[in-house]
Amino acid sequence: MSPIIYGVIALAVLILIPMTIKIVKEYERGVVFRLGRLVGAKGPGLFLIIPFIDNMVRVDLRVVTMDVPSQEVITKDNVTVRVNAVAYFRVVDPEASVVKVLDHIRATSQISQTTVRNVLGQSELDELLTQREKLNQALTKIIDEHTDPWGVKVSTVEIKEVELAEEMKRMMAAQAEAERERRAKIIHADGEFQAAEKLAEAGAIMAREPTTLQLRYLQTLTEIATERNSTLIFPLPIDLITMFMKNK
Repeated sequence: MSPIIYGVIALAVLILIPMTIKIVKEYERGVVFRLGRLVGAKGPGLFLIIPFIDNMVRVDLRVVTMDVPSQEVITKDNVTVRVNAVAYFRVVDPEASVVKVLDHIRATSQISQTTVRNVLGQSELDELLTQREKLNQALTKIIDEHTDPWGVKVSTVEIKEVELAEEMKRMMAAQAEAERERRAKIIHADGEFQAAEKLAEAGAIMAREPTTLQLRYLQTLTEIATERNSTLIFPLPIDLITMFMKNK
């Protein structure tokens, strides 16, 4: 055989070897099609395919962190907010992610945006601000149900930020201040009520036992005397005189 033929054969071998030998990393799978029909997912490691007959599509199995674009949402109580979220998902079925959806990442992004608007639109503003964990679980469940036929598992969806208009922030601050004032007035009124009850009880005791009034009077004088006054002027209660007159 002539050197030209050897050269052609060597060139063909060099071309066919990369087309025949495939190496798939640990975090990848190779979905193989033979004459357009699905053969299955192969890997990780080294395997052979038939050149010009088999076609391989690489699928990454690692977790994808996807930012859900900011969505303008009108809550159930007619408040407009902008919400940012993040979704974590990965491919668990390489064959379905290739055969059943054109672009599983873009499809997951679109369904995430739609679900965020729908779910948060059915919630009130207070629920959105105080019950994020509950909403995160609802978002994760709904999005995962939609992506399950595509071989995509959504593990977590988290609401990152809720942006409110400046007018709404001022209104919420005024509402919070009014709530604090209301609580302060209630606490003050409750304290006055308890003090009145104690005074009423003390008055009832003094009415039953006049001696207690005298003792209280003397205690008050003792407290006044601690001020180290040189002159002490105090009124003499009529009850005290009456008590001495009765003893006569």
